[in-house]
Amino acid sequence: MRALVIDDSASVRKILSRMLAELGWEVCEAVDGAAALARLEAEGPVDLALVDWHMAPMNGFEFVRAVRRQRAWAGTRLVMVTTETDAERILAALTVGADEYVMKPFTRDMLVDKLALLGLAEATH
Repeated sequence: MRALVIDDSASVRKILSRMLAELGWEVCEAVDGAAALARLEAEGPVDLALVDWHMAPMNGFEFVRAVRRQRAWAGTRLVMVTTETDAERILAALTVGADEYVMKPFTRDMLVDKLALLGLAEATH
């Protein structure tokens, strides 16, 4: 299973990438939504994308909306991983196509629980 970690923080990308790799995922990274879209276009769809909200030039909300417009990426599970706690913004992200939400700071167990909710638990064994 392939995952894409999208965050403008190198340390957060490293933490999430390491967690996923330890769970058996093949992981690639991007520094923002625009770079992530370029990776998807060049390398094809991934099974999972962990997406930060606050990035520039393309933020996580815009990335989720762009992914959901592409039929080729319809199977990609999108999880927002962010400090954004406003209920209206969370609902907006879920409405445009995010599958789940993980609040920072997060733990490995929180990530595993979200993967299980998404039916991706087999990748964690």
